[in-house]
This record gives sequence, C-alpha cells and structure tokens, in this order.
Amino acid sequence: MCYSAQIWADFRKYERIGGKLNIKEFTKLAGWTKKKGNWVKVVPKAMRRAMTDATSGVLDIGTVEVAREAETEAIALIASEIGTQEARLVEANAKLASSKPTKKAENDRRVATNKIEAGRKKLEDLALPASADGIDRIWPGHFAPVMIRDPETGGRMVVPMRYRCRLPGWTEADEIEKPGTYNARRDKLSTVWRKVFGYNHGIMIVDRFYESVYLHNLQQRPLVPGEREQSVEILFSPSTGENLFVACLWTYVEPAGDNPGFYTFAAITDDPPFEVIDAGHDRCPVPIQEEDVDAWLDPRSNDYASMYAILDRRVRPYYEHRLTG
Repeated sequence: MCYSAQIWADFRKYERIGGKLNIKEFTKLAGWTKKKGNWVKVVPKAMRRAMTDATSGVLDIGTVEVAREAETEAIALIASEIGTQEARLVEANAKLASSKPTKKAENDRRVATNKIEAGRKKLEDLALPASADGIDRIWPGHFAPVMIRDPETGGRMVVPMRYRCRLPGWTEADEIEKPGTYNARRDKLSTVWRKVFGYNHGIMIVDRFYESVYLHNLQQRPLVPGEREQSVEILFSPSTGENLFVACLWTYVEPAGDNPGFYTFAAITDDPPFEVIDAGHDRCPVPIQEEDVDAWLDPRSNDYASMYAILDRRVRPYYEHRLTG
C-alpha cells in the first residue's frame, strides 16, 4: 500500500496545469477543521500556508480569514495544553519533594514533561515556513488537493479531499472497521470499487511515496531463527525527478448532523516494478500519462476497457529508494 506520499500540497501549483479551485470547498474545510480543532492535524502545512496567504489572490478574503482563525485557534489550543501540563508538572514535583512521594507523581512528572516538550515542538514547527516548492507529506486521514472534472464546466477543478475513501453506502463505523480504503487495488476496481470506478476519477500529483517494509524483505533474506519481523520505512522516488499524475477514485460524503459534506479519495495501486519488489514491497501507485488526464477525469461507466487502457499506459519510471530516518 502507498500509506504516505509527498504531494503538491500547495493547491496553487494545480493552476499551472489548468486546475480551477473550488473556493467553497476550501472555505468549508477551514471552518470545519477550526470547529473540530484538527486544522493542524489533518491539513498539510503547505496547504495551510497557501490558504492563509492573502497576497496570492487565489482565495477570497473570507476564506483566508477563516483559515487564519483556524491557525490562531490551533496555536492557542497547543499553548493552553502546555500551560495545563506545566501546572501538572509543578504539582508533581511538589509531591515528589514532600515526605510522601508517590508513583503517581512520578508518572505525572514524566507525562507532563513529555507533553510540554511535544507541545513546544509543535509551536516551533507552526512558526516555520512551509517548503518553498509547495511539496508536503500526507498520511491517511489528511486532506490534500485532488483534481477532478468540474461537472458544470467540464474543466479541471481542484478540491480538498480526505485521503481515505468512504465507499458508497458506508458509514463512519464502516470506515473504522475497514480503514485501508486510502488505496484502491487495480484488481479490485470492478468489484470492491465498482460503484466508484468508471464514475468518479481524480488525479493527485505526487513527488515521491513511502512504504513500510520488513527489513529482512528489503535485505532479500529469510528471517533467522528467533528473529522478529522489523518494519522500516522506505522512500521511493522516480530517478528522473518527474512529478507523477497518480490515478485516484473519489466519493462525496453528504452532510450529517454538525458535519458538512466533504470529499474523500483513494490512490489506485497495482503490482510494482521489479525495483520496488526488490526493496521488499508488493504494491505501487499508478501514475498515468499527462496526456491521458482529461480522459481519465471524464470516465464512461460503460467503457471499462478505455479506463483500464489508460492505467496500462501508465508512466513507468525507475524508482530509486532509500531508508528514511
């Protein structure tokens, strides 16, 4: 599975290839994540910075203001948590210095110290600028710009989508039970994904992707007696340095209760090339040819053959790899 990827997180980059932003959806995302308090958690930094930038003229001032409010509230929440943990630390230290120190106080001191350090790191990270190239990393559950076909104009439209697709008919409980729908296997498109494949197609532009593999598979050896499986993270990137137009499927989740409607998506994966197999992994995203983008975004549900042909004509770069960390 492609569980993480470096993508074009700055949606303004999509304008260079004809993508028009759906302002309403970006405004909704800022307001919704502000209300839920997860703006920083689910929106990549490059995307957040683009949404709070009033100088670009891409988003209207109302959207920028909501995004800035979400950023301000996120900072305030982290600062508040640091304050709470600092008070907890003072109390724990006082108890430990008393004539009757307790194990609870020891645990409170440890937890508070760790949370204070984590909170300060978050604030430091929030103060840093996003990468100048607009590239950022996403994980399942994050929102990312995805290009789809505008149903009104037929042109290319960019909307924020959550990287984990909620299949038609599914509830939030179904997602929790089956959390792996951030990827759509090519050999399952006409079965598991039959209500989406041929109907709702999108494109995510990827710079590189990450996979978790077992160390012994990476080293192309069996486990030795008594050895436990050890997972390591591998970064794969095309040797040419090109951007990859990864084929995606998407759905729209209708509003429910206090939650607004939102888009979700999955990246299509297939059997990998030999160099990815040699690195210990068995799946790979499917990047299509740039000249096939418009045909992919405007599918025909009664013409699977054409859609499969686009996937089979995929770009086939050589993927270099290295261990992260």
